[in-house]
Amino acid sequence: MTSSEAVSKDPTRMTVDEYLTRTPGTARPAELIYGELRVAESPSARHQAAVADLFRALDHHARERGLGEVRAAPIDVVLDGDHALVLQPDLVFISNARASILQERVNGAPDLMVDVLSPEPRIGRTEERVQWCAESGVRECWFVHQDLRSIAIFRFAYRRIAARVVHGRQDPIASAVLPDLGACLDDILLAE
Repeated sequence: MTSSEAVSKDPTRMTVDEYLTRTPGTARPAELIYGELRVAESPSARHQAAVADLFRALDHHARERGLGEVRAAPIDVVLDGDHALVLQPDLVFISNARASILQERVNGAPDLMVDVLSPEPRIGRTEERVQWCAESGVRECWFVHQDLRSIAIFRFAYRRIAARVVHGRQDPIASAVLPDLGACLDDILLAE
């Protein structure tokens, strides 16, 4: 029996198809974690302001250089359809090389996933999100801590963590996925 069959035969678990058809669009973040539906409260206005600031900065950078597409939540990212793993990060970047995964949702590993911590992810733990990103082939993952005005950047290679770098509020953000970004959090996050 495959993992997908095991998920679909367990009445307490959902498949990706069930998740996509049974959970209507909502402002409340929802994710499917190995068949288990997790729902969080709607994000705060402060959280959404930070996401909007980050989106504007990353989208401008990506468009200006013709690197790919930036998308903001809510957007489902199907990291592993066979194992019913669907996340809703705050932002994703999909490079031109991976453009085929961007359809009605993201079907596969984006190059970059960004979560704004308020002070923790709204769904799950940071450690498990890092592991899922690594195992699924995401190239880089950012966790932006609003209260500390810091950003933890995880880079992945060969489905493992290759590097973890923390940038303070005035440190230029060094991203392998978005080269030459150079901005710091104080430049990007306009709202306190």
